[in-house]
Amino acid sequence: MKRILLRTLVGLLIIAALSYPVDWAVWKLRVSHGNGMGKVQVISVVAAEMKNNKEEYYLGDVNVVDCSYSLFPQAGSGACWWLQRHRQVVDRY
Repeated sequence: MKRILLRTLVGLLIIAALSYPVDWAVWKLRVSHGNGMGKVQVISVVAAEMKNNKEEYYLGDVNVVDCSYSLFPQAGSGACWWLQRHRQVVDRY
């Protein structure tokens, strides 16, 4: 039983260690073919603290943000699949 658990754990660690370099290599290949980056519209919202632990929200600008077609953020840009699902950015002041 311990041997199976140990092998499973080692296998998961190997997969975790190789996932980012493989994702980076695939993304670089996509960039070399011209389709590794995209754009997503993101809405910024400002949350201002009020008295009695309340917040007031102010709608900000709609910005077009660069994103990468990869599992992990690449080149300083977020992953497109993540930004498409999280289009609101809340800034708290």
